[in-house]
Amino acid sequence: MLDPRLIRNDPDRLAEGVAAKGYEVEVDALVALDVERRRLIAATDELKQQRNSASKQIAELKRADQDASEAIAATRILSDQIKELDDGLSQLQERLDKEMCVLPNLPDPNAPVGASPEENLVVETWGEPPVFDYPLLDHIELATNLGLVDFEAARRIAGTGFSLFTGDGARLVRGLINFMLEHHTGLNGYREVWPPVLVRRECMVGTGQLPKLEDDMYLVEKEDLFLIPTAEVPVTNIHRETILREADLPIAYAAYSVCFRREAGAHGADTRGLIRVHQFDKVELVRFCSPETSEAEHRLMLEHARGILERLGLHFRVVELCTGDLSFAAQRCWDLELWAPASKRWLEVSSCSNFGDFQARRSDIRYRRSSDGKVAYVHTLNASGVAVPRLVVALLESNQTDEGSVIVPEPLRPYMGGTSLLSSLRHG
Repeated sequence: MLDPRLIRNDPDRLAEGVAAKGYEVEVDALVALDVERRRLIAATDELKQQRNSASKQIAELKRADQDASEAIAATRILSDQIKELDDGLSQLQERLDKEMCVLPNLPDPNAPVGASPEENLVVETWGEPPVFDYPLLDHIELATNLGLVDFEAARRIAGTGFSLFTGDGARLVRGLINFMLEHHTGLNGYREVWPPVLVRRECMVGTGQLPKLEDDMYLVEKEDLFLIPTAEVPVTNIHRETILREADLPIAYAAYSVCFRREAGAHGADTRGLIRVHQFDKVELVRFCSPETSEAEHRLMLEHARGILERLGLHFRVVELCTGDLSFAAQRCWDLELWAPASKRWLEVSSCSNFGDFQARRSDIRYRRSSDGKVAYVHTLNASGVAVPRLVVALLESNQTDEGSVIVPEPLRPYMGGTSLLSSLRHG
């Protein structure tokens, strides 16, 4: 949630920032609500002061054994007026909170200005695209031929948009998850957690998925619990409604989880295979830090996420999202995109986002400064470290041989029982 002081102190910045993300806001209406809220607060405070004075007068009259009935009657009238104002203030505050809840985070001043993904900036390209002198198979053909994924069985079980990894495919997924977790905890100092995959509504509001993206979420209606779209949600909410110590910052978590997204707008070729699915595995990185270290922490997380792709030797690029392509909650974001040579496209496998204090305000996550003991909101950041399905797509397509086998990258071989090659011979 945005700092409410923006409404009265800098409404032009609020309007410009929201517009840069492609949203519209009636700033004048918000200003009017805030003005009325402050008027009601002032009026209520004035009446409460009058009631306190009247209460003192009543006490003095009683001590003097004088009639206090008129003063008591006046106090009751004041109490009724205060209750009426409090009720009005409560309703107005609820309305203002709802209006603020649908406002996106403002872009960082350093984020490139643009209206669509076409205006994103390619910051860096790492490695060279693999070169082949033979016809390529796409990941669906490779996974099917090698017995790694049974797409038809998955369709019978759950419908389109789901996958059933089998044999070496299941082992590859498990190996990738273990490899990534051990990399981030062992080399990058993250603390591993294994969070719930069901969360309360207020947790989804806290990280910014609700109310905007509710149609893309899976809801268990009876309990009003949501299946998580990413481990970012439960991990960020570990510290909701708490005050951290500055000495404990930064706090860094790595979490594996299954993720669920309805992908309500998905259609076409992407619904085949592993590129766009409803359920997938992912390792997520989440950090909590002070505002002063936020930018440096953001760049550090990018290095941590890309380290996975570098160790696997995959060709990728770093893309900075323009203002119009930033997510609802992010103020700045870099995407990591893998090259899939048979599909001939770049596939996003990680978004490295800085949310500033936006999520912290919505979730009430604060820290106590060591210097003066005052309380302030932390900054939250997250990055995929990384998502599995598209990683598998790029890995299979980039490491295929002319015989239709797939070379296993060296860092994954210990998790594959020493296997260096996935071939059809291994499946009879």
